[in-house]
Amino acid sequence: MSIWEALAVLAAGIGAGTINTIVGSGTLITFPVLLATGLPPITANVSNTLGLVPGSISGAFGYRRELLGQKSRIIRFGLVALLGGLAGAILLLALPSKAFDAIVPALIALALVLVVLQPRLARALARRRERNGTQAPTDGGLALIAGLLIASAYGGYFGAAQGVLYLSLMGVLLHDELQRVNALKNVLAVIVNGVAALFFVFVADIDWLAVLLIAVGSTIGGQIGAKVGRRLPPTALRAVIVAVGIVAIVQMLLK
Repeated sequence: MSIWEALAVLAAGIGAGTINTIVGSGTLITFPVLLATGLPPITANVSNTLGLVPGSISGAFGYRRELLGQKSRIIRFGLVALLGGLAGAILLLALPSKAFDAIVPALIALALVLVVLQPRLARALARRRERNGTQAPTDGGLALIAGLLIASAYGGYFGAAQGVLYLSLMGVLLHDELQRVNALKNVLAVIVNGVAALFFVFVADIDWLAVLLIAVGSTIGGQIGAKVGRRLPPTALRAVIVAVGIVAIVQMLLK
């Protein structure tokens, strides 16, 4: 890796750490850059996952105030993310690289629709429960557990736009502010990336220079993303989520 390639990977890490903390999809920045340096796709994917772990931790720390009072959610959803992330990491090494190509753009598109309609859907669900005299599940119920498991498996497999999937699911099924949901998303990303990275250390080829550069960059970016993301009002945050999601869909369809 030349000095210019190393600087490009470092810069990509900063960008990925920033966008991951605000929304997700930082892999769409780092992965193409790693491929451009000549790394094989699987090595690039694995090295990218390891490198983004410190950035995820940095972003979660930046959102620590929004995590207050969410301990039970972190434990419950964290276990789901752990299992899903491990399953996705195993699938990465067991399945052909095109296994998710057809379904992922559709999943992201559905997630974006849910993000846009989330306030309206939440009000409609509340009115329906009021008419039926029922109470909303405290933590999203089985539907959220199943959705998070699938999203976490995808995150362990590749991870681009994983944050969009998390935000759409929790935004609709949890009754909470979007910034608090985003903080929880960052913790789940730490768990998924962490368990996948730990698995890859023992079974996959890794480019440790790429890991180091992305780790340093994403750690810096995580703090930038936390400062920017926490100041965005819900409408602006949704607009950023949709914009990033559209870019993710286009990039996946054109690759």
